[in-house]
Amino acid sequence: MKYKVLLPMALALPLCVSAAEFRTDSLYSKWVIDSRMGSFNNKTKTVGFATPAYPQCTATWDYVPGLVAKGILKAYTQYKDSTWSAYWLEGVRNYADAHMDITFDEYKGKDRRDDIDWLNAAKIFFELHEHTGQDMYKKKVEDACHVLSTQHGRIQAPLPGAGGFWHKGGGLVKGYDNQMWLDGLYMGAAMYGEYVGRYTPENEKAWADIALQFDTVFHYTWNEEEKLCHHAWSAAPWQENSFWADPKTGRSAEFWGRGIGWFFAALVDVLEYMPAGVDVGASGIDARTRLTGYLEKVADGLKARQDNESGCWYQLLRYDDSFVAESYNGVACGHANYLEASASSMFTYAYLKAMRLGLLDKEKYTDTAVKAYKGLIKEFVVENADGTISIVSSCESAGLGGGAKSGEPKYRDGSAAYYLCGYDVPVNDHTEGKALGPFIMASLEYELLEK
Repeated sequence: MKYKVLLPMALALPLCVSAAEFRTDSLYSKWVIDSRMGSFNNKTKTVGFATPAYPQCTATWDYVPGLVAKGILKAYTQYKDSTWSAYWLEGVRNYADAHMDITFDEYKGKDRRDDIDWLNAAKIFFELHEHTGQDMYKKKVEDACHVLSTQHGRIQAPLPGAGGFWHKGGGLVKGYDNQMWLDGLYMGAAMYGEYVGRYTPENEKAWADIALQFDTVFHYTWNEEEKLCHHAWSAAPWQENSFWADPKTGRSAEFWGRGIGWFFAALVDVLEYMPAGVDVGASGIDARTRLTGYLEKVADGLKARQDNESGCWYQLLRYDDSFVAESYNGVACGHANYLEASASSMFTYAYLKAMRLGLLDKEKYTDTAVKAYKGLIKEFVVENADGTISIVSSCESAGLGGGAKSGEPKYRDGSAAYYLCGYDVPVNDHTEGKALGPFIMASLEYELLEK
């Protein structure tokens, strides 16, 4: 298929307050990067990378700008022979160069100890090394992987899940010890897997360590009845900051869309590099086969939860919009479950990429993925009067434990009402980066499918 290259400022479109119609001749990856690379939200703060229209980089080192930057670099890799893509690489390189003084053992310090989110942005160094040949970028991601694999806090025996990476640890994030969240597989294990796959693919010990993270999280979060993963698991549910965990299973209560999106995408990204025949367990099943099995189960579970009308997915996956949280933490709320942009984009990306890599059956999932991608455009993409596009209806943030407000230590309790009414989970309609990055990647995969 031939696509028309849309230049944002060349369009004379009315301001739309509702979603856009799907354009079959548009490169949405380009359109959204050109529209939002210099101006997107990290929660409530507007940040961006250097572009011709926004010459100053305002993005700090954080997993959200890192997610967006990774999407932009994937787009550059796909379209690097086009004259219009050069500034994408330069803008992200400018961001990386501005943060080359980051030392990854810094997150072991008193302020960010064992915060696995801190590592996600290191993924940008892979493409920067590939496209520039500068070994300093390889060294940076090597440092990140070394800190993760040798220094990051892990669950210790005799607790279950020994060897699993904590999501966070002490310092400002004190009290997350012995917890594993679905989010962390994308932040840490996926970066670790890409490093090993690119640079040391024969390192079977590292592959076993990576597989352990997925084995542990899937074993303790998968709900066979619901066919979904719980958001998180605590190996020590009696600990003070694991108040959200079921005392028997250690699992959080709900099935949060973006959390499963992180896990689904992490599985695909690691399986892109993981060879067959490594980490063969007592059952005789190697790691690649085990992880592919998890991928298929997640894909099946999500297919069953896809909204028939829109093709997208809800913030909380076991409910539709008839579910309303009337109150939370003693405060009236009345917020209904809603179709959510970041999870829907992550699922779409993972389905399309997994089929391209031969990990999922195209006959079984193509209709699901194509319907989902077209749904992203119709539900979440808004065309603005200046010819740019924006993304709406993204959950701004969510977590478990901590997050106290007004002296309430049990505020983020993982209940359904929390994910709809918590103080830190508002709907963001200003192109939040956790929706923008996956939307870019989903668009790239769709554009490959339609070539």
